[in-house]
Amino acid sequence: MIVLDTHVLIWAVGGDRRLGKTARGAIEESLQTDRAAVSAITPWEIAMLVEKGRLRLGCEVRSWIDDTLALPGIFLAPIEPAIAIDSVRLPGEFHADPADRFIVSTARRFDAPLITADRAILAYAAAGYVRAMNAAA
Repeated sequence: MIVLDTHVLIWAVGGDRRLGKTARGAIEESLQTDRAAVSAITPWEIAMLVEKGRLRLGCEVRSWIDDTLALPGIFLAPIEPAIAIDSVRLPGEFHADPADRFIVSTARRFDAPLITADRAILAYAAAGYVRAMNAAA
């Protein structure tokens, strides 16, 4: 199982070249076994980015999210109470962005690598608090 950070989901669906060969391979392998998790906070984050004009999808956000979550191999990981609680009690130093906190907590809950290009999350992983893979690799 892997957990996809929001931007990685967008990159993977859109065929973005910023997604590295190793990360793309891990995603493709996970999709084949229905083990590519997306945090339940990700649709919220995507909708916020669209509303703020920081992301353009080429179609209505609800349609994009529905179509993406219907792709074979992707599943929406619910925000369980353990994830919600962990998101406010993350060990070490971590920034306050709520979406990142839920996504990191989801990866921690499933003990799954989080594929991300977010430098803060990669540094958090390097400190040993979550498993992560650099999306650019």
